[in-house]
Amino acid sequence: MNLLHSPLHDRHVGLGAKLAEFGGWEMPLEYAGGGVLAEHKAVREAVGLFDVSHLGKALVRGSGAKAFLNGCLTNDLDRIESGKAQYTLCCDEGGGTVDDLIAYLRTDSEVFLIPNAANTAAVVERLQATAPAGIEVTNQHRDYAVLAVQGPLSDEVLEALGLPTDHDYMSFAGGEVAGQQLTVCRTGYTGERGYELVVPSDGAVAVWDAVMEAGAANGIRACGLGARDTLRTEMGYPLHGHELSLQISPVMARVGWAVGWRKPTFWGKEALEKQRAGKTVRTLRGLTAQGRGIPRPGMTVNDEAGAELGEITSGTFSPTLRQGIALALLEPGVEDGTTVTVDVRGRQEAFTVNRPPFVEPSTREA
Repeated sequence: MNLLHSPLHDRHVGLGAKLAEFGGWEMPLEYAGGGVLAEHKAVREAVGLFDVSHLGKALVRGSGAKAFLNGCLTNDLDRIESGKAQYTLCCDEGGGTVDDLIAYLRTDSEVFLIPNAANTAAVVERLQATAPAGIEVTNQHRDYAVLAVQGPLSDEVLEALGLPTDHDYMSFAGGEVAGQQLTVCRTGYTGERGYELVVPSDGAVAVWDAVMEAGAANGIRACGLGARDTLRTEMGYPLHGHELSLQISPVMARVGWAVGWRKPTFWGKEALEKQRAGKTVRTLRGLTAQGRGIPRPGMTVNDEAGAELGEITSGTFSPTLRQGIALALLEPGVEDGTTVTVDVRGRQEAFTVNRPPFVEPSTREA
């Protein structure tokens, strides 16, 4: 398989990164000199820099672009104004999740989308097949890099670069670093205050170097996808392919807050409304280990009598809590506080059902 490389690939190799396949890209899993635990700690306590250039990019442009997308994607773009970003989902007619993505509303005639790496082509193709005359949907996957500056000291790093930090959560503004024009969006996937920098691919190395230099005084660390996964799991954030898929709807993943239920139409609306009203599908819950068990995806969750309740979608050791945590799709009616068991390598380990996040988020703090 020919894997795609980020514009920052040489920087990762130079930092001794352990590389792994993700969504068709070869991306850093962790770096030499600390690994996942040190990188996770840096983001929770100071600041980390992630290369997430594997994420997709697409542009929807033309008169009525916003209205067109609003009839396709789940969330309601009428809830936000220009300069704001919105988490939303692209579903099929059966309510399955083609992808979850961020929509940057530039104007009513121009919306920039950031889907997941492996699903970019599918999202673009669906939109292109539906777009009316006058609306153009362009795949810009390779045209831009995305750098995520995440952690309680992220403001200090951006301010040292002369970048804006005074905009609200889920809003974006323009800036310039090392002669490169970029977009600064106050978003992230870690639960900490942070920003994502969208920069043309040919300027990615210059911006990466400038951020690392500016963050040196604050203990900045390059962080890989391993820490990104432990951080997002502590927050209970869904990952497509685990908590969302063509078989797992937004209702099942408990992200109904990202669905504009009052909109007249969007892809999958009828099927999702039936799931929401019926309350018979498995839904996403959190599990916290009572002992030393470390859960992994695919493990079965049972009640104390041995009857199956569901399956783990994501599981890991929480570096913050120092215990095992998991996200799992469980049968309806399982209450928070219930003790369940998980077969962890032949041992029946006890877990407590709860509602994520497992760690208090700081994304919205002023």
